[in-house]
Amino acid sequence: MGKSKKSKVRAAAGDDLLDSSDADSVGSSSTALSDLSISYATENVNSHEFVLDKYIDSLYEKRGATREAALAALVDAFESFMLDDLVENKYATLLSLFNTSIKKGSTKEACLASRAIGLLSITLGAGSSSHETMVESHPQLSKVLQTWSDASKMISALDCLAIVTFVGATDLAETELSLKAMWDVIHPKSGSNVGTVRKPKPPVLAAALSAWTFLLTTIGSWRINTDSWKEPIAFLSTLLGAEDRAVRMAAGEALALCFELNLLDVSACEDDDDTGVAGSSKSKLFLDMQALKAKISGLASNLSAEAGGKGADKKNLSDQRDLFQRILDFVKYGECPEESLKIAGKRDVLRVSSWSELIQLNFFKHFLGRGFLKHVKDNGLLQDIFSIKTDKAETLSSSDKKIFRSGEEKGRALKLNKDRRQAQERKNAALLNE
Repeated sequence: MGKSKKSKVRAAAGDDLLDSSDADSVGSSSTALSDLSISYATENVNSHEFVLDKYIDSLYEKRGATREAALAALVDAFESFMLDDLVENKYATLLSLFNTSIKKGSTKEACLASRAIGLLSITLGAGSSSHETMVESHPQLSKVLQTWSDASKMISALDCLAIVTFVGATDLAETELSLKAMWDVIHPKSGSNVGTVRKPKPPVLAAALSAWTFLLTTIGSWRINTDSWKEPIAFLSTLLGAEDRAVRMAAGEALALCFELNLLDVSACEDDDDTGVAGSSKSKLFLDMQALKAKISGLASNLSAEAGGKGADKKNLSDQRDLFQRILDFVKYGECPEESLKIAGKRDVLRVSSWSELIQLNFFKHFLGRGFLKHVKDNGLLQDIFSIKTDKAETLSSSDKKIFRSGEEKGRALKLNKDRRQAQERKNAALLNE
């Protein structure tokens, strides 16, 4: 793709800033934020566009370090500001350049480009533009996973694929396509040479599990065939015995979500051909799933009480114990995980009370990094996902705010009471069955 003379002039003007070593690239990224901060402070739209155009132009340059610095600057900009108005007419150009960087750039450039595509999708929000972003980036991201590239490149591709599909997919088929690409990394089949199976490194496996689980949270409203989930759930249960703690924890979260989505519940399986008599396929499936539940509960119990050996990472061990105790409480008594997060500068609190919500929250926090709070406060996509009502509470009068808050508190109290009552009933039933 060619560039106009004006673009070349702008790119040349930025050469001193961008055409540099990796060490200088870090400085370039900081300068990008400074430039954008100044332009936003002066509220000059043309100035905003010029700053972004300068870095977009640098993505056409031949030198890899220049493109890497420009990508780092754009990633910082996406994290630090809401650029939805500015990228609305530029997203196709940005997407094309980012995909080229994944295809032809160095590992560092490909990782930055993958992150940039994910941030672009979050900035665009749900709609035709984010759907196009998913469709156009899927082939390149899938190719990275299929060729088993560098570990960091694969992790970046997995995170990006999860985000663009979560935001841009419009039906189950599109979501399943990405889920399959991730599952092929988690549980690869035999290669062309008989008997050879590629095994992902622990960091890649943990990332693939997290991305797959995050995307799985979106299938709740679609038809689920329990029988087709028996093999994946059985394999996930084997990963609870993995040597790597991050893999064990990622597998645990995936299994907790499977329980929440009733993927182990044979009664949720709609099979009109099953008769329900002894020896039928449904009866066998029921017994298999009960055995799996018992196995998973036993492993979760062991991991929730694992003793720390000499030299063990105490924080990670504590995190593991806490996670698997939560999983155990959910599997045995139906107690849902609950977390709350204050949104800086506002009285609003982001609350989650299910495994699906918690997994989505943690993944967005992981992907957005330091930009998470900025996007939660100003990005309509995240506000819709987590049902954040920032504007409503702030525009009410003092008396209405009291009513609003008391109504919310009453609703939460009723829900908590109902959850506790149901949990106690399940606990009593479990004790009776023991």
